[in-house]
Amino acid sequence: MKQAVEKIIKGIAGSPDLAEVYEAGDGRNVRFEVRLAPEDYGRVIGREGRTIKAIRSLLFFAGQKHGRRYQIDLIED
Repeated sequence: MKQAVEKIIKGIAGSPDLAEVYEAGDGRNVRFEVRLAPEDYGRVIGREGRTIKAIRSLLFFAGQKHGRRYQIDLIED
C-alpha cells in the first residue's frame, strides 16, 4: 500500500524527488506520513481540500478490502 500512496503523491507533487512517504503502524492501523516541498502542500491538499479528501477516501476503501485502517498525514517542518 505504501507504494501506491507514493505513486499518487509523487504524481501530484511538482517536485516528486522531494516527496517522502513513511509508514508506521501495528498491522491493523497503518499511518502514512507525507513530507513534501513547501510549494507542493497546496497541490496535494487541493481546492477546499478535495484532493487530500479523495486520497483519504481511496485509503478508506482499500482498508475495508484488506481489513485495515489507513490514515494519511501531511507533515510540515
